[in-house]
Amino acid sequence: MSQPTVVRLVPAYDVESAADETPPPRPLSVNGSDLVCSIAGQGSPVLLIHGLGSSQRDWSEQIPVLDREHHVVAYDLRGHGASSRALRAFTMRDLARDAAALIRALGLTRCHVVGLSLGGMVAFQLAVDEPDLVRSLVIVNSGPEVVPRTMKEHSAILLRRVLSRLLPMRWLAAIIVRRLFPHTEQQDLRAEFVARFAGNHKPSYLKAMEAILGWSVSDRLETLAQPVLVVSGDRDYTTVERKRQYVDRLPRATLAVVENSGHATPIDQPSVFNGIVLRFLRDVERDGHASPPK
Repeated sequence: MSQPTVVRLVPAYDVESAADETPPPRPLSVNGSDLVCSIAGQGSPVLLIHGLGSSQRDWSEQIPVLDREHHVVAYDLRGHGASSRALRAFTMRDLARDAAALIRALGLTRCHVVGLSLGGMVAFQLAVDEPDLVRSLVIVNSGPEVVPRTMKEHSAILLRRVLSRLLPMRWLAAIIVRRLFPHTEQQDLRAEFVARFAGNHKPSYLKAMEAILGWSVSDRLETLAQPVLVVSGDRDYTTVERKRQYVDRLPRATLAVVENSGHATPIDQPSVFNGIVLRFLRDVERDGHASPPK
């Protein structure tokens, strides 16, 4: 039996005001890593889970909108942001256990869980392992598995592994950011992401990447009873059609495609993204589901 994951809840960033000098609440020890989180708003709970090599700052454009109607919790995954470094290998199931421990430690009821990229994978794992904790899912530019099926996919994973080990984090960020934010007017976003990504603890980043590769809950999709919204940028790494294939297997799911968006849809199209998510959450709150059962 694996050891329970320890979580220490520490407020991370001042999402309301940089001038707020209120002393932080006493950290709450639940179980083994230190997970840093931010909490805002009142209402039904929404848990925001960021992407690989990033932090809860992925949601800086969403928190001030969602917290008008919801109790919003954003946190840094283990080995990311201000949370503690990953000193040992971990799995996607470990990341889902972290999320479950966080939800329970905060005394939350069933959460709407919103996950971007790696965060979407954690959300899927949480929903299949702990369905009673999840009221609905919003999966953003992500999917239920990272299993290479073609020679091209195997080659892409091999290249990512090699580059991640050989290059400094800032150099790797410079490569990634060209695909994330390709437009001239996105220069500020590119600079912000490079700075954020370069601050990663490289051994922790590599452990997170290894947790992703080969992971799958695809064989459990049909068991998910929660309403699911899948959001895809039209220029995301994986095609819209690929996402449509797994959406069709989910009992209660809908797919929303955001135009002129890449892999970081909450960041490159925040207004459109926020509107889509708010409508979905309102539908779930009102009707209990956002799309009819298939």
